Amino acid sequence: MSLQHLTRPAAGTPDGALVLFHGRGTDEHDLFPLLDVLDPERRLLGATARGPLSLPPGGAHWYAVRRVGYPDPQTFHATYPQVADWLERLLSEHGVATQRTVLGGFSQGSVMSYALGLGAGRPRPAGILALSGFIPEVEGFELDLGKAAGLPVAIGHGTHDPVISVDFGRDARRRLTEAGADVTYRESPMPHTIDPAFLHELPGWLRRALDSAAAEEPAQPID
Repeated sequence: MSLQHLTRPAAGTPDGALVLFHGRGTDEHDLFPLLDVLDPERRLLGATARGPLSLPPGGAHWYAVRRVGYPDPQTFHATYPQVADWLERLLSEHGVATQRTVLGGFSQGSVMSYALGLGAGRPRPAGILALSGFIPEVEGFELDLGKAAGLPVAIGHGTHDPVISVDFGRDARRRLTEAGADVTYRESPMPHTIDPAFLHELPGWLRRALDSAAAEEPAQPID
């Protein structure tokens, strides 16, 4: 199943892709302006998708919220394969490998980025950008933190976040650091929002993540 989405083409042949997932109750337009903020040189194919669920209090959602940190299993297991299929089709259509793709998002969107990037059986991305979210715990869903070794992960969280406590960001930092990920972590004295100061750091982080992914690719044989 395809998802409603927006794409922003690269300036030339894309070096990779940056795919962003919005937070609860918004849509694919919400984070679209961040594509140019994070990748001002337009090295990458940019894309934002709309969550497939329409739930109270309105807007689009990736899963139903019953308890923070633990997405509702029924809705999560319904949408997760849809999103994974959409992502694979998008990258295939544009000739971009998952290994050259950075997955990111805000709130629910960062949860989906963790799931798509660290889920068992999923290909490893070039990096994960998680803003004000958490690593999901869902019955029947298995993480593979073994693939996190060396993986660039940027985490930003507000210390005054009343929606998703900063403790979730700290827990993600701990678990990923223990798994060997290359974690960039920033806390800000803010509520449930994105810190503009952290955004200024992220273009450099993104370039390093993509350059690192390119360096890890096997050399092409010489004919």
